[in-house]
Amino acid sequence: MVPERAVILAAGLGSRMGGKPKGLLKVAGREIIYRTMRTLEELGVSRFVIVTNTQYSNLYKEFVERNGFNAEIVINSEPERGNGYSLHLAREKVRGRFVLVMSDHVYSEAFLEAAVKGEGLIADREPKWADVEEATKVRVESDKVAKIGKDLHEWDAVDTGFFVLDESIFEVTSALASEKESFELREVVERAKLKVTFIDGLHWIDVDMPEDIKRARRMLVKAAVKGTGDGFVSRHLNRKISTWVSALLVDFVSPNTMTVLTFLFGLLSALLNLWNPAVAGIAYQISSILDGVDGELARARMQASRFGGYVDSVLDRYVDGAFLALLAYSTLSEPVWWLVALLALLGSVMVSYSTERFKAAYCKDAYRVVPALRYLPGKRDERIFLTMILLFPGQVKALFALLAVLTNLRVGLTAYLIWRKERS
Repeated sequence: MVPERAVILAAGLGSRMGGKPKGLLKVAGREIIYRTMRTLEELGVSRFVIVTNTQYSNLYKEFVERNGFNAEIVINSEPERGNGYSLHLAREKVRGRFVLVMSDHVYSEAFLEAAVKGEGLIADREPKWADVEEATKVRVESDKVAKIGKDLHEWDAVDTGFFVLDESIFEVTSALASEKESFELREVVERAKLKVTFIDGLHWIDVDMPEDIKRARRMLVKAAVKGTGDGFVSRHLNRKISTWVSALLVDFVSPNTMTVLTFLFGLLSALLNLWNPAVAGIAYQISSILDGVDGELARARMQASRFGGYVDSVLDRYVDGAFLALLAYSTLSEPVWWLVALLALLGSVMVSYSTERFKAAYCKDAYRVVPALRYLPGKRDERIFLTMILLFPGQVKALFALLAVLTNLRVGLTAYLIWRKERS
């Protein structure tokens, strides 16, 4: 069960960030702490305790009020006493199990979904984005913390800055507070011999230096790539380029703006058929690459919406229809080939309709329910790439014939696979 409360430690002075509170720094258009709190809220955490210093308390209060979080601010007037002491100050505000998280760590949604189900210290044996040299390492014995620190030469995993604890941890903080003027969280963890839960290879990063902001931005864009539905060309070509573009734009361009720009560029590629189909094919492929950017921006900026996905899908159909119609208009003259072109156009529309109609009927993603659909050729990215390749040598008729067969065959196979799944 997901804990109802979370404590967020945000009492650091941010000296390496120009004196700014790291939790309120924006990455991909959102404050770091907003990302953590909003996702935890969606997962079931209903109340937050933010421990901060006197200097930043008003900033965090304004942040909480502006975003409507159910949160209480606890002030650590002596942040020099360490983040272990900051945790100790929250002892009257939580009961039972609770989440403890750092304000300067950026986590993907997938990481947080897994982490809240863990226990004790959440550690990563395969960190992809963290600077291991600067990270806090953990040595584990019998599934518990044996040693923790940045300078460990022998270690088993990296501390992710995320914990699932219970109120018994305050017995440890109280003992340390009676013994020492200041103490760090790692001392609390080591003395408590916390259980370790391994969550390996998911996206998270500690934002400690200005350059970490750029790495966090790239990480969030990479994590924003949708897990299902991409065709072969998207997986191996388009996404490699679109994620690079998204990382450049994510702080400056909204998903809706990108959707409109991509749509207009797609229409331009269609109009280019009236001048030069080979050039049009290249522009069409570029529009296909850019078509992934708005979704990446939306997920990275936490602005994804059903309406946005709906509009994007509708506009894609307009672009595809316009491209094939203008290509046929500018290159074909025989009625029989107009019929073939019509079959290609209808099949191209029906490929998307067949899976979207499944979602409307079953309220589930067809690619998750019927994984075999992922491997059927003929998805939009593959068709557009094929269009570009065949328009280079001017093989317009071959393109229409191939699309007519490929798309309608895919629709038929989609219906068959869904029928078979329904019967099983």
